[in-house]
Amino acid sequence: MYPAAVSSFAVVFTIFVVATVVLMVLVLRFTLQRAAAARARWLAEEEPEEDPDEDRPRTALVLAGGGIRGAVQIGMLQVLTEHGFVPDRIYGSSVGAVNGAVFAGDPTREGVQRMTEIWRSLTRETVYPQGRLHGPWLYLQQRDSVFVNAGLRKVIEEGIGYERLEDAVIPIEVVATSLTDGGERWFTYGPAVEAVLASSAIPAIFPPVEVDGERFIDGSVVNDVPLRRAIDGGATRIVVLLCAPPAFTPGSPRRPVEAMLNALMISIHARFARDLAQLPAGVEVIVCSGGEEGAREFDDFSTTEALIAQGRDEAAEVIRRYGLGRPEPEVTTPSGVAAPTASSADGPPGGDSGGASGMAVAVGPDAAGGGPSSHPEPGT
Repeated sequence: MYPAAVSSFAVVFTIFVVATVVLMVLVLRFTLQRAAAARARWLAEEEPEEDPDEDRPRTALVLAGGGIRGAVQIGMLQVLTEHGFVPDRIYGSSVGAVNGAVFAGDPTREGVQRMTEIWRSLTRETVYPQGRLHGPWLYLQQRDSVFVNAGLRKVIEEGIGYERLEDAVIPIEVVATSLTDGGERWFTYGPAVEAVLASSAIPAIFPPVEVDGERFIDGSVVNDVPLRRAIDGGATRIVVLLCAPPAFTPGSPRRPVEAMLNALMISIHARFARDLAQLPAGVEVIVCSGGEEGAREFDDFSTTEALIAQGRDEAAEVIRRYGLGRPEPEVTTPSGVAAPTASSADGPPGGDSGGASGMAVAVGPDAAGGGPSSHPEPGT
């Protein structure tokens, strides 16, 4: 009996050991499978969701300097917002920084309407307040500027509805010229009013603005049309709002100061032309330019309404030819009368235009099938 019992025990023990090993293998395998599944779910949750807008063109709005002719940009913004145009980022210089910063805080038709009313209310005294003593001799005094910037500061504070640049609805960047090294400085965060005031500190007209211990003057001195900044920021479609025609034809100066201004304007336009000629592949630039008629002096606000109308004509032509935003069936005029939109009022794309005073488009080498950069002549 004893040998038989030992044999039976050996068989049972062997079966028990084999079953235990098999069970452990199955448990281990099940555990590993569950762990792998859990890890896969965790990785899936950690992976960022694909941005549905990742492949769409990044649109930038660039607003150039131009002093009192900045009213032209208001008319352009009126038409653009009427067609639902909203950029991804805004870049501004000088008066373009003022308009751009206000628009960045409220990029709607209502916001632009408020900007329009502010521009219509501007006078020589509100922006360039004069003291008891004034006249040409003030330009020869030992002082930073002819005027204080209290009036301009008040206008900017009234227009901008946020405290810091990073609080804007649309990201906004403004440029100023450093008096430390003469280079351009970009403000992307910090107090909005100070940054815009620095960017619009016209040399000799307004005093330099100090920010963080450094003094700045007008951004147009180094970068009047910050096209390159928009390109470097990743924009593939750039809408440029100028305050004057893109081409500058200097007149014959009668005074030394006019010769100096001619030289400055030639330099400003040369940089813009160079930037347009050096567009990288896949970048499209659409330019809205202002008409040649308008303000006669830097402090003459009597032509504001005419400049706004010129801006509307320009933007209407750009909308008609290239399409920006989402066209609406009709636009209500200030008088309450429904008027046809720019896309329908001017006829089919490609036809002759009778209203716009100047418009150009530039396309990078590979944006239109690999062809060379194109610069159509301004519209008539």
